[in-house]
Amino acid sequence: VEPGALIKGAAYIGDNTEIRQGAYIRGQVLVGSGCVVGHTTEMKSSMMLGESKAGHFAYIGNSILGKVNLGAGTKLANLKMIDSPVALKVDGRTYETGLRKFGAILADGVETGCNSVTSPGTLLGKKCLLYPNGTARGYYPPGTIIKVKQAQKLIDLSGRSRQ
Repeated sequence: VEPGALIKGAAYIGDNTEIRQGAYIRGQVLVGSGCVVGHTTEMKSSMMLGESKAGHFAYIGNSILGKVNLGAGTKLANLKMIDSPVALKVDGRTYETGLRKFGAILADGVETGCNSVTSPGTLLGKKCLLYPNGTARGYYPPGTIIKVKQAQKLIDLSGRSRQ
C-alpha cells in the first residue's frame, strides 16, 4: 500500500496486490491476489478477483470483476439516472435486482480501453473488448467487441467537408 492511499471500511486485500498512491477504497471491498488498484482509482462495495488491473483514474462501483484489465479512466457507473432499481437484461429476459446501485459484472479476459464507461447493470462476457471512449449498456456475450461509431465527415475550418 503506497503512501496517500485511503482504505475505509471493511476490506480484504490479497497477497502481491498493489494499492497505489491516491487510491480510495471504501465500503465492503474484496481485492484478490496480484491485483492493481491504481493511482486515483476509487473502488466501492466491489469485488476484484485475482490478477485484475485498474492502473489509474478508474471508478469501480458496486461491481464484480473477474481477471480483467481496465484502461485509464474506465468508469463502471453504478447509479441509474432515473430513480428506480437496476434491472439486468440477458437474452430477452429481465432480472430485477431490487438494487438502486449496481455497477457491472466483467468476466475473465475483459479489456476496457481508456475513458470507456459501462452503464449500471452492464454484463460483459469472457474476453469482451470495450474500445477507448466507448460506452457499454446491457449484456454482451463472450468475445464481443464494442466500438465507438466514428464521424463519417470532417469539416475543416474553411467550412469544406472532407473524408
